[in-house]
Amino acid sequence: MKHAAKRPAPVASAPAPDLTAARRLVLELMAIRGGSGDEKQVAERIVKHLRAAGCPTGAIHFDSAHTKTPLPGNVGNLIVKFPGTAAGPRRLLMAHMDTVPVCLGSKPTAAGRFVKSADPATGLGADDRAGCAVVLATALEILRGKLPHPPLTFLFAIQEEVGLYGARFVRAADLGRPKLAFNFDGGAVEKITIGATGGHRLDIRIEGAPSHAGVAPEKGVSAVAIASLAIASLVEDGWHGLVEKGGRRGTSNVGTIQGGSATNVVAESAALKAEARGHDPAFRNRIVKAIETAFKEAAKKIRSVDGKTGKVTIEGRLDYEAFRLDDDEPCVVAARKAVEAIGLAPRLEVCNGGLDANWMAANGIPTVTLGCGQMEIHTTHETLDLDAFENAGKR
Repeated sequence: MKHAAKRPAPVASAPAPDLTAARRLVLELMAIRGGSGDEKQVAERIVKHLRAAGCPTGAIHFDSAHTKTPLPGNVGNLIVKFPGTAAGPRRLLMAHMDTVPVCLGSKPTAAGRFVKSADPATGLGADDRAGCAVVLATALEILRGKLPHPPLTFLFAIQEEVGLYGARFVRAADLGRPKLAFNFDGGAVEKITIGATGGHRLDIRIEGAPSHAGVAPEKGVSAVAIASLAIASLVEDGWHGLVEKGGRRGTSNVGTIQGGSATNVVAESAALKAEARGHDPAFRNRIVKAIETAFKEAAKKIRSVDGKTGKVTIEGRLDYEAFRLDDDEPCVVAARKAVEAIGLAPRLEVCNGGLDANWMAANGIPTVTLGCGQMEIHTTHETLDLDAFENAGKR
């Protein structure tokens, strides 16, 4: 007599997340000071929650990314790795721990289904403590419920706000070389960001020659005048602001200028910071070249009575390269299914700002970015939509 083949055991549906605990967690994390380079307290609080939930010490690791950043830091990226209890490719869930200066001193207070800072002089810090809370809450649910899962890595990155440095300097090997990655950051919960622009920064130094502005202005070379001519040239020729040339598109901006010492002295020096952005690296480089040319040509036009001219020195660097994931990339497909599973219509977008996902892509880890309900980030009007935040946790 033949024995009937055993049927596979039914797969248990995932338990509903503890949304009350997630709300407490996000309020707690947003109240911690932790600007760029000062993320240690945030990291320690995350580790405290993980250890209380039974996370083995050996699963928790800090890297040395903070020793490589231009801004001195007090802690590296926090990396937590779980071996899988079920077959499947390793997945990465990540968020950044730092906030911008306006959010330091946040006093998160819930009013109905929204959270704002009770101090009107500060932002909330939901960018990106809400992302940290979603990632941490997921890890805690798995630990406490002993839930089955594929191999998982959780990354809490440093110094995103000042140059994406945590993601830039993290090693793919330290993350277990995940095949699918999900970055929880700002925006609507149904938004799936699959690409982002590249950014190039320029530090511009102009050296002129001082003279008395009332007695002998003709003997000086004004560094401020050189800067003014260069910027005017960029604006007139269409290389400043929104740049559209020959069907290609990018942006540029001269963001800061400092120069001179007094109104009665011809300005002997000026320092400027500028940027160029674009999804097309070749066109972005054309914008950079236009900026460099404008300043060097302007320096030739300002002469003293004895023929002296100014000198321009420009140092540039690529902050992050552009990327775009294919619609059928596994992490994109998984993100769409997750959004659909909570009853929302996924919306694929490409953004004009830099994301940690830029450097993750450069490190060989395709990464989509998902919103957590943060609104009006980097302002004192920042708000967290709790409905969206909780939906982010359900994904």
